[in-house]
Amino acid sequence: MEFVHKSVLLDETVNGLNIKPDGIYVDGTLGGGGHAYEVCRRLGKQGSIVGIDQDEAAIEAAGFRLKDFGEKVTIVRSNYCNMKSKLQELGIDKVDGIVLDLGVSSYQLDTAERGFSYREDAPLDMRMDTRQKMTARDIVNDYSEMELYRVIRDYGEDKFAKNIAKHIVIAREKEPIETTGQLTEIIRQAIPMKYQKKSGHPAKRTFQAIRIELNRELEVLRDSLDDMIELLNPGGRLCIITFHSLEDRIVKSAFKKNENPCTCPPDFPVCVCGKKSKGSIITRKPILPSEEELEDNSRSKSAKLRIFERS
Repeated sequence: MEFVHKSVLLDETVNGLNIKPDGIYVDGTLGGGGHAYEVCRRLGKQGSIVGIDQDEAAIEAAGFRLKDFGEKVTIVRSNYCNMKSKLQELGIDKVDGIVLDLGVSSYQLDTAERGFSYREDAPLDMRMDTRQKMTARDIVNDYSEMELYRVIRDYGEDKFAKNIAKHIVIAREKEPIETTGQLTEIIRQAIPMKYQKKSGHPAKRTFQAIRIELNRELEVLRDSLDDMIELLNPGGRLCIITFHSLEDRIVKSAFKKNENPCTCPPDFPVCVCGKKSKGSIITRKPILPSEEELEDNSRSKSAKLRIFERS
């Protein structure tokens, strides 16, 4: 299957990077190369971009899409949490802009055998990086009922988390849960029918929760933001597109802390903690998709773009 992914908030993100023709940029979630392609179009002879992705199919697709830009582009297979060390290996200490698109690609969702989708029956996988040994199957079959409840409650924000976790444990006592189809049916049985009729697909939140837990998505994001801001040259920008309220909260909080890191009590007349601002938030409110984009790409519905500029 061809790697297809419509880049969400494409123009808004690339414009938000405030690209310098001779700058160095990083796309930490390269995907099919949509954002990177637009960045490359705006670079001069001396400009360059490093694309990072942990998905083998994405690396291959982006390499093909960006091949005409030649040496301007360097592609690295890794998680963006390793950005600092990977850039150091390339002899790069500072960059002029970083973009992260935290959405799951259409390719990953639509390729049944990757196990991300509750709409197709396939082995329970959900790995962003297929070199990783642990899969969604391990979480579903090995986590305790309490751990499953925590994951579904915290990452899926599902009000039926307790009942879903209970049904999973009861079902796996009879036989291991091996496929997305099995899991979807178990979730259906755990959610009242009257609620299923009014809401979206009953398995959506649980599948999202397991994917986030398996790939450590929130942990990786939380642990990487300060490093990425440190990597920026003065005037450099960090543009992040989130698709989940918990992701957005992490980004918003990190941007605020880096803009105003002072820990002095509010009634102190002057700052004595010595913590200095790293820059400023460009987007006081997140940038949302236009009506036109929402019509064109339903998966952009929950997207939010936030931008931080290094001082």
